[in-house]
Amino acid sequence: MMKLLGALPVDFPIPIAVVQHRSKDSDRLLVQLLQDATPLHVCEVEDKDLLLAGSVHIAPANYHMLIEQGHVSLTTDEAVRYSRPSIDVMFSSAADTYRAETIGVVLTGANEDGSRGLAHIVKRGGRALVQDPKTAEIPIMPDAAIQAVPKAQVLALDELAPRLLELSRGSAKA
Repeated sequence: MMKLLGALPVDFPIPIAVVQHRSKDSDRLLVQLLQDATPLHVCEVEDKDLLLAGSVHIAPANYHMLIEQGHVSLTTDEAVRYSRPSIDVMFSSAADTYRAETIGVVLTGANEDGSRGLAHIVKRGGRALVQDPKTAEIPIMPDAAIQAVPKAQVLALDELAPRLLELSRGSAKA
């Protein structure tokens, strides 16, 4: 994730929402690590925070992050696939809110969270990008995403940032 975020420019034109699986007792070290890697503003969200372009909005430990029109909401609903926060929950809410404007990205990981939400994004007309499992530290998550969304665009980690720039600026071909 650090390599991807570090390759995006400070004027990246859309908000980025990130769900990282971590323990419920996790501190804010993730925010600092990511901030050190990117020129974008990185913050752990609080309920009703605005979604801002050029910012990376991190789901706090032990909360699901829902994407709503222009802001985030946090919930303590049941864990999904043993995860809270859940990527599926965040992706599904983003797809329901932003439909075809939604871009879901699945990176390395050790479970299948994200695959159902990515399929929901595509069902709502959005775009699906998946890290090539061959470039993933742990390929389980990208493999599950590709299985759930066979038409997802599969890219090496260093190809994701340029593709996100194309898509965010509307210059990408459908």
